[in-house]
Amino acid sequence: MHDFAFVFAGFAVGLVVGLTGVGGGSLMTPLLIFFFGIKPHLAIGTDLLFAAFTKLGGTVSLARTRMVDWKIVGQTAAGSIPASLLTLYILHIVGPASPAAHAAMTTTLGVALLLTATAMLYKAVYGKAAPRDIARADLHAATQARHWALPLLFGAVIGSLVTLTSVGAGAIGVIVLMLLYPALPLPRIVAADIAHAVPLTLVAGLGHASIGSVDWVLLAKLLAGSLPGIWLGSRLVNSTPDRWIRSLLSLLLAYAGAKLIAI
Repeated sequence: MHDFAFVFAGFAVGLVVGLTGVGGGSLMTPLLIFFFGIKPHLAIGTDLLFAAFTKLGGTVSLARTRMVDWKIVGQTAAGSIPASLLTLYILHIVGPASPAAHAAMTTTLGVALLLTATAMLYKAVYGKAAPRDIARADLHAATQARHWALPLLFGAVIGSLVTLTSVGAGAIGVIVLMLLYPALPLPRIVAADIAHAVPLTLVAGLGHASIGSVDWVLLAKLLAGSLPGIWLGSRLVNSTPDRWIRSLLSLLLAYAGAKLIAI
């Protein structure tokens, strides 16, 4: 019965990801901690690999349509990957299951969920339809950051946040890219964010696996449910009230974030 519950949880999160594009980490990690009672370090480590596998398919699909600006992905990853490795080294020294590590993870996860909820609510309330693409002549200018060091700096922040909490590569990453590349159409920003999340969550997830923070059996059960869930959600996306779903999810994430901070 418990096995079916994990598969169903994976399906539900996959369905929401397919419907809204919301990162699975912001949903799956608190679900594993609160509903299933999984230890924070195991929930975060397992969810990182869960995110890497679920976003890989989306990246391949986006790359085929030439929506991914690989220069942006590379610039951001140049900051996020080293920061992820540094965070993993610190976790290895402290011990991922130690009380200090658990306290840091739950508090930071709470803050990350509140930030994600705020970003989602802002997009749900004030978001407007964006142009699907940009003229080739303007694309080069649109992919220039305000300053060359900013993608590295913000990438490092995202890398540390994702490694410590499994949250941040979704809604927070999109907001960061919108600030760094204001002239770039939203579909391209989302595509770059998804593509960047794959190597980041894979490195962070494998790093967590190396220090014993991944439950492989649990990962298989979650993926067994999420892959069909994403497939179904992506086909229902045009017939669902996206704004209402995002608003409801933002309230749920804010509640989970506040609860984690209060632990």
